[in-house]
Amino acid sequence: MTEPRLVGVVAILVTSVLWGTTGTAATLAPTVGPLAIGSAALGIGGLLQAAIALPCLHAARAALRARLGMVILGAVSVAIYPLAFYTSMHLAGVAVGSVVSLASAPLASGLLERVIDRRTLSRWWMLAAGSGVIGSVMLCVAKLDGPAASAAGTVSGILLGLLAGATYALYSWVARRLMEDGVSRGASMGAVFGLGGLLLLPVLVITGAPLIASSQAFAVAAYMALVPMFLGYVLFGIGLTRVSASTATTITIAEPAVATLLAVIIVGERLTVLGWAGLGVIGLVLVLLALAPATAPPRKPRSGLPLRGSMTG
Repeated sequence: MTEPRLVGVVAILVTSVLWGTTGTAATLAPTVGPLAIGSAALGIGGLLQAAIALPCLHAARAALRARLGMVILGAVSVAIYPLAFYTSMHLAGVAVGSVVSLASAPLASGLLERVIDRRTLSRWWMLAAGSGVIGSVMLCVAKLDGPAASAAGTVSGILLGLLAGATYALYSWVARRLMEDGVSRGASMGAVFGLGGLLLLPVLVITGAPLIASSQAFAVAAYMALVPMFLGYVLFGIGLTRVSASTATTITIAEPAVATLLAVIIVGERLTVLGWAGLGVIGLVLVLLALAPATAPPRKPRSGLPLRGSMTG
């Protein structure tokens, strides 16, 4: 595997580890609702992304203006994702909500690249994505000792999880597409996540009072905004310049595995043999993605110019 692709895989894997801490962190603020947690985490994190990218945004303003529709599509997806993701976990349980959201994302990403970009997906990726879904389902089934309060809540949580997976795949694809079209990483991530953060601010204003009700809740919100979301998405953007969106979303299947390990180590939860087997399958997926060759051809640029930073993975 080429060194740039390895850097991309490692960057997104570290992102997955950071994202995997959010479930444990959220348990430290039980009085804060999922909408407040989601809007604070990605809303503030997104605005910080834009703040550090101001010079890049200024330099790329003409290119971004020409692709305004795509930027808006990505930003709306950024705004919907955390609200759907955290509410899904609230309604269906952490295990079901996180697994449905994250296991559906690589499939949605693959579909976007296949249908819109007309990119032939690597057999290695298809093997990894399928195995990742199986491993995630095994992990989910092993952790179903705390089900949602009602069947309606579970179904609603699953549907919101699918929405979260779709929007996660969509904003990842938009950011990658902007980079392929020559927009710098900083400008692509800053525009999509900054505008998405602005869209989340009204939700934060309406629901965020519990975040400042105690120092502990405030600390949890600050941690989630600065570390998993801000730092995590900086690394995610670095990864997207080196691997495809479908590969990136497949790697982040590691997130529920990390969350499970933290629950076992820190919270003291127990994991069944099936759960450990699911973790093993997810580990195998990461090895496949790290070592497998990138066989899919790159998308042809619509302008006829070479793609900047374009490579499949």
